[in-house]
Amino acid sequence: MAELKGYMGKVLLIDLTEQNHRLFPWTDKDRKRTIGGKIMAGDILFQHVRPGMKAFDEDNWIVVTTGPLTGSGCPNTSRFNISTISPLTNIVTSSNCGGDFGLSLKRAGYDAVIFTGKAKEPTTVEITADDVKFKSAEDIWGLKITESQEKLPKDTDKLVIGPAGENRVLYSCVFSGERTSGRGGVGAVFGDKMLKAVTVKGVQTAPVAKPEKLKKFNRKWVKTLMTHPLTGRQLPKMGTAGLVSAMQAHGILATRNFSAGRYEDFEMVSGEELTANHLLSNSACTTCVIRCGRAVKVDGKTVKGPELEILGLLGPNILNNDIEQILKWNYELDEWGMDTISAAGTIAFAMELNEKGMWDCGLEFGKTDNISETFEKIAHREGIGDELANGSKRMSDKFGGKEFAIQAKGMELAAYEPRRAVGMGLGYATANRGGCHLNAGYMVVLEGLGLDVDSLTPHGKAAITIMFQNLMEAISACGSCMFTSYAVFPGFLVEKPNWLLTRAILTAFPYVGPAVNILNKFTRLAQINIPLIPHSKALNLVCDFHATLGTLLTVGSHGYNMERMANVILGQKAGADKLPKRLTEVPQDPNDPRTKVPLERLKKDYYRARGWKDGIPTYKTLKRFNVDMSKDYYDRVVREARADG
Repeated sequence: MAELKGYMGKVLLIDLTEQNHRLFPWTDKDRKRTIGGKIMAGDILFQHVRPGMKAFDEDNWIVVTTGPLTGSGCPNTSRFNISTISPLTNIVTSSNCGGDFGLSLKRAGYDAVIFTGKAKEPTTVEITADDVKFKSAEDIWGLKITESQEKLPKDTDKLVIGPAGENRVLYSCVFSGERTSGRGGVGAVFGDKMLKAVTVKGVQTAPVAKPEKLKKFNRKWVKTLMTHPLTGRQLPKMGTAGLVSAMQAHGILATRNFSAGRYEDFEMVSGEELTANHLLSNSACTTCVIRCGRAVKVDGKTVKGPELEILGLLGPNILNNDIEQILKWNYELDEWGMDTISAAGTIAFAMELNEKGMWDCGLEFGKTDNISETFEKIAHREGIGDELANGSKRMSDKFGGKEFAIQAKGMELAAYEPRRAVGMGLGYATANRGGCHLNAGYMVVLEGLGLDVDSLTPHGKAAITIMFQNLMEAISACGSCMFTSYAVFPGFLVEKPNWLLTRAILTAFPYVGPAVNILNKFTRLAQINIPLIPHSKALNLVCDFHATLGTLLTVGSHGYNMERMANVILGQKAGADKLPKRLTEVPQDPNDPRTKVPLERLKKDYYRARGWKDGIPTYKTLKRFNVDMSKDYYDRVVREARADG
């Protein structure tokens, strides 16, 4: 049991093969070292994985974790995380979700649950505070997401996969309500283990160290989020869809399989269009005060509306200007249980393969009448769907086109075209889970979406990327939504871009890299709590341990280095931090050679600042950030990573 507040003190390990369960040892020392969430999951996997382990091995673990702020009453803290070895990338993936499963898991008395083994038949696992039961899921196997959830007990919160997960589509998802653990194919690992669903219910509450002070603090935090121009106005008004117009203006809207950054019909698939003509209401995760979710009508049903990623990737990126089609496809992808980003990116790549005569698949830019049919084929691995289900990297291995297969480490990129946001390009390349905008540090928020820092200069981008990556790791580990990090930036930088002070700060921003590097390396210098990053103060009030900004940076760096080493153990080679040549060698603007990602220069700065060599942390760096690994084991896996790397 935990003496620290904010935690339930128990981690559950469930063996699907033997259909039994036990407690997994996890101490207060472990909790302080990792906080929770994805860093906790990464630590568990780091200690468990072995060279040669694959996603569909029986002993690959699925680790579902909460954070100490989950269930605490802090705003936007209903998040939970699922980590496992990804079948799409063959390295660790972490997928964050805003459904209610994490809240109910803590109410049942657990901070996390680990699944190992493989069931012999389709199975549902039922978790309560008193017991774990295994039941046949034959009656819901083959059903889509909504119907599957409707057939499970009404008084429980759920994790469930759809047909895509059952058929091991490499980018299939796990759903909790209408929210998604979307990236990296966690649904396929569930499907491989014959784990159709997990239900949980409980009535316990996590203890809070200083409840009265926390209530007062939360009121201030909520006020900050509700009055900030990004979290209080932009996101509630248009959701992430509101970013389409800003991306168009800055040339970072992925268009025609990332061959361009602007689309002439962007207004037809924009947040403004969605809000004016299709939005029924806002929706929100439990505890959320931002309410960025959208509700729309599809075939007479009220369903979850599209976010920025699918508007961009199934709009401009395939030359489609029909937003009603996108609403329909968004619903269909959710029902099949597929990641919208990887599905859309793979479709765009297939269209270009077809156009170049490299694969006759019938998919064409601007042609939309066969997209729904294609999604169904992917979910069931039928016809061309069997190839598309493997993602764009494996397709490029078979058909060619690596230079325009828009992925990193096997994971398709989000909708931000990085040739006019080079810090975002560095983040895509160095993100541990692959082409992810969040694990990348989300530098694009500086390079046009929130602020207007010089998006083409490489100056300072490595240092700031590292800081953002570390902070976002730690914020996620707390159990907080990443959007709470938007309020880190003073509102006047967003609202008053032409102020002399704003212009001066944004002009100087890229040149603070040396100072940021000092803070990244010597995190103990930041023994303070600052209002713009309230998560450390919240940890103090909930858990009653001394957390500061430096704590977040230290734990975030620990998590990032540890996850990178887990990937090296799993076989990630030196030099894996790459982007396709379209993004690094072909200028977006032929008349401006700066409009490409100067990745080699950026990586040189990044590796030096992180204490890495060829994308691998040095042993000295691991020790500095308390990553537990013997020198002999380290030397052995690094030699293998550098062989033919």
